Amino acid sequence: MGSRVSGGQTGAIERGGFSEAAGSWRARPRLRPMRMDPPASAQDAPGIALAGGAAGTIAVAGAAAGAGALDPLVMEDVRRVWGFDCLRPLQAEAIAAGIAGRDSLVVLPTGGGKSLCYQVPPLAAARMGDVRIDVCVSPLIALMKDQVDGLRTNGYPAAALHSGMGADERDAVRRAVRAGEVRLLFVSPERLLAPGFDAWLGSIGVRAIAIDEAHCVSQWGHDFRPEYRQLARLRAAFPRVSIHACTATATPRVRQDIVAQLELRDPLVLVGSFDRPNLVYRVEPRVDGRRQLLEVLSRHRGDAVIVYCLSRKDTEGLAEFLRKDGFQAACYHAGLAPEERHRVQEAFAEERLDVVVATVAFGMGIDRSNVRAVVHMTMPKSVEHYQQETGRAGRDGLESECVLFHSYADVVKWQSISESSGAEARDRLEASGADGDAIASLDDSLAQGRAHLDAMQRMAGSAVCRHRWIVEHFGQAWTPREGGCGACDVCLGEVRMLPDSTTVARKLLSAVVRTGQRYGAAYVADVARGAETEEVARRGHASLPTYGALRGEDRNVLVNCMFQLVEHGLLERTDGEHPVLVITPEGLRSLRGEVEVPLRAPPRGRGRRHATAREVHGAHEVDTALFERLRALRRELASQRGVPPYVIFSDATLLEMAARKPSTLEELASVKGVGERKLADLGETFLAAITTG
Repeated sequence: MGSRVSGGQTGAIERGGFSEAAGSWRARPRLRPMRMDPPASAQDAPGIALAGGAAGTIAVAGAAAGAGALDPLVMEDVRRVWGFDCLRPLQAEAIAAGIAGRDSLVVLPTGGGKSLCYQVPPLAAARMGDVRIDVCVSPLIALMKDQVDGLRTNGYPAAALHSGMGADERDAVRRAVRAGEVRLLFVSPERLLAPGFDAWLGSIGVRAIAIDEAHCVSQWGHDFRPEYRQLARLRAAFPRVSIHACTATATPRVRQDIVAQLELRDPLVLVGSFDRPNLVYRVEPRVDGRRQLLEVLSRHRGDAVIVYCLSRKDTEGLAEFLRKDGFQAACYHAGLAPEERHRVQEAFAEERLDVVVATVAFGMGIDRSNVRAVVHMTMPKSVEHYQQETGRAGRDGLESECVLFHSYADVVKWQSISESSGAEARDRLEASGADGDAIASLDDSLAQGRAHLDAMQRMAGSAVCRHRWIVEHFGQAWTPREGGCGACDVCLGEVRMLPDSTTVARKLLSAVVRTGQRYGAAYVADVARGAETEEVARRGHASLPTYGALRGEDRNVLVNCMFQLVEHGLLERTDGEHPVLVITPEGLRSLRGEVEVPLRAPPRGRGRRHATAREVHGAHEVDTALFERLRALRRELASQRGVPPYVIFSDATLLEMAARKPSTLEELASVKGVGERKLADLGETFLAAITTG
């Protein structure tokens, strides 16, 4: 049977705040319900409204079902444990499928509330008398620990088993699981697939398996991991257990591959909107990277910022540069000792460190919700990486900034890395006597990598609304808004047009044609600007009429202009390891002067984004002095309890407190993010800070 897909604009993220933040190991409740057989089907599962359809019975009340599709007791769990009065788009549908035991694939962007989709069903199952355990497969120890700590702080019975634990700790968790004290167990893929572990789980009884970061299963995804591919064995090991795949980033092709690889049965496929309206996207050619970075950081003094670089050397040099400029900064990359990586992660999570300069090795295990800026000093190798990495900003729903500095040199570096790794992989396959299918699969993977990079280039060179570009890249329809999105450099009017851009375009198109349509953008730019290089001289192109036609222009600016010509359909980039530029029929029309061509200039000023969440929160003005006092109190309590500050309360919750200024516990309980457990534990302390300030 097929899969029913919900999503599109109906899955748009609500402003204001679900935080996947975590906490400490205190006070775990014991759940010891009477054993009963699991429901044979969704119809037998109490508390779920059902709707039929071509794809099979769906555990939601229609395609646009909300919290009303759930038993009121489920929403009471959400209010009691997490402090939320409502669910985000598609969460109710995912939770209902999880309770009913129907396979599902949930695609929600970072900060969209994926975790809640597999954390709520175990509580509902326990209330219905089901003593079996739910398992969540998670790729990183740091992420597991943060989630377990946060759940236990909220009074939720969760635990983890991973290689960072001692034998005594692991034994204690196993005893707690057998005693019925754990409803959700986090494990790594390696642990789940270890010999004998499935038998141990089988002896306890597994109700459902959730797979986080499920895009790692697909070879068509941007972060394929062989150990995740082995999760296909789960269906055979647990044939009657429902499987729920969750990811923040998956194109339609990747979604299909996830369903196939995990052998999901008639899955409910829920795809949320890829739009993050609280993120302000800016894209600039990299001219003086360090100066440009300082300009961004000047807008975020004291804020949490992640800066991504391509190489380890760059992270170290840039972190040192920022420290000399007065920033609390550190570098992070895979070459550091594990103890040093842990130290940096911990300092950043505990708000003792403002800026982390990192390779892509940093981020997935960081559950900090109040990152206010993500800066890419080099272009990521795919739109999927870009969407996932920028998604680490503003997870609390507050306005945050994402800036990309790019250069054609980034493309050359990524191509070189791909060619080198591809050649090494081919040599290994041939040396091992691999068959033609294995080599063909490698070639497909390399071609997919080139396609990913090409899409990222097009996005960087585009003059289209950034939010629209990302949404449409992931196969969703964009709903136009009057005045634009209001949250990117294009729609804020920061993107200037080149004066006489049609003339510039014609000269670049002429240079492409006169050099024989055999070269890439960087070389064509050198010819057009009259660069005196050995390569240009050797090929005789210094004698061309177009040589020096754009003398004095910056190379990166001209390369960016050619990206835009590709976006406009006037040039095409060929496939293959060494793509070249060729002119299109529309490009020939422009060359003859029949088509006007708008080209963007490097950015200059900043447009005014609407009032930030720190200035106005709902109908109330935020008392910024009170907000800072509450943050200081949060840091103090977090230090005493040995947890990250955002685990106490998110920035979004503190902002609402600083705006509404509740004076009673009842009023404080109505603040989003203040659950029953935290109200009892922290309510009086925060009320005192609010009322005596």
